Amino acid sequence: MPHARRIEILAFPGVQLLDVAGPLQVFATANDLAAGPHRPYETALVARTTPIDSSAGLLLPAESLPSAVTPLDTLVVAGGQGVDAACLDGDLVDWLRRRSGAARRTASVCSGAFLLAATGLLDGRRAVTHWGRCAQFARAHPAVRLDPDPIFVRDGAVWTSAGVTAGIDLALALVEEDLGRDHALAVARQLVVYLKRPGGQAQFSTVLTLQAGDGRFDRLHAWIRENLSADLSLPALAARAAMSPRSFSRHYREATGRTPARAVEEIRIEAARRLLEQGASVGRAARACGFGSEETLRRGFLRRVGTGPHAYRERFAG
Repeated sequence: MPHARRIEILAFPGVQLLDVAGPLQVFATANDLAAGPHRPYETALVARTTPIDSSAGLLLPAESLPSAVTPLDTLVVAGGQGVDAACLDGDLVDWLRRRSGAARRTASVCSGAFLLAATGLLDGRRAVTHWGRCAQFARAHPAVRLDPDPIFVRDGAVWTSAGVTAGIDLALALVEEDLGRDHALAVARQLVVYLKRPGGQAQFSTVLTLQAGDGRFDRLHAWIRENLSADLSLPALAARAAMSPRSFSRHYREATGRTPARAVEEIRIEAARRLLEQGASVGRAARACGFGSEETLRRGFLRRVGTGPHAYRERFAG
C-alpha cells in the first residue's frame, strides 16, 4: 500500500477560518473520491498552542508542532488577522524555516505569505498575497518578487495564493499535480467550484481595484463601462474629466495607481471575459468591448489574463 501524503496546515491565534477549512476540505474530498482503500492524503492542523481561536470566533483543535526535521509532503501556511503577531514569534518563524526544508513543497494561503516571507524562503521568488495587503507586503519584503494579480503562483517547490478562497484553487492545483486532472476535476465538481481559475486571472475585479482610490474618477469609470466601443483615448477621457491631458494623466495615476490606457484596457478585458463566459464569440467580444480586432483582444488577453481568448472561452463558457 502506498503511503498517504502528509499535509500539515500551520495555524495561529487569529487565523482566517476559510484559509484552513478550504484547503482541508479539498484534501478530504480527494480522499473521499479515491478508488480503493488507500487514502492519498493524511492531513493535520498544527500550531504552537491548542485550541486555536480563529478570527471567526470558532475554536480549532490542533496538533502540537511536530519535529521540524520529520519528512512530510506538503506544508501549508494559513493567513489571517493574527499573521502579524505570528511573524514576531521568533521560535515559530525558526520552526517554519526548518520545517519547510523537510517538506517536498511549501505553500501559503492569503496573508500567510507574510509568515513565509519572514523566514526568507520567498526572497528572490515570485509570490502573491491578498490584494488588500500587497502594498504593505512590498514595503516589508522588497527582496520578494511580488505579483499582485494571480490567483496563485508557483515558483519551484514554493506556492503562494491570493485572498482567502484562492486557497481552494491552490489546493485543487496541488491535487491535480499529485493525482491528475480527472481526480482534481471530480473534487471540484463535488465542491461545486471551478477546477481552477487560471493562474493569470486577476484575484479581484478591475472596477473594485479602481474604486479603491479616492473616488475622484468613479463617475468616469461608470461612463467607460457603458461606452466601451467609444473613443477612450487619453485626450477624449481628459476632455470628459474637464482637464488637460497632462493634468488628467497625472491626477488619474495618483488616484488609481494606473495610467488611463492601462485602466481602459483592463476594464475592456474584464467586460470581454464576461461575454466569453456567456458564450459570445471572440469576434463579438472584441467588437463589443472596443478592441477593434480579434488580434488586439488576443494581445490584451495574453498581457492581462495569461491565456488567449479562445482558450478562455473554451474553459469558462457556460
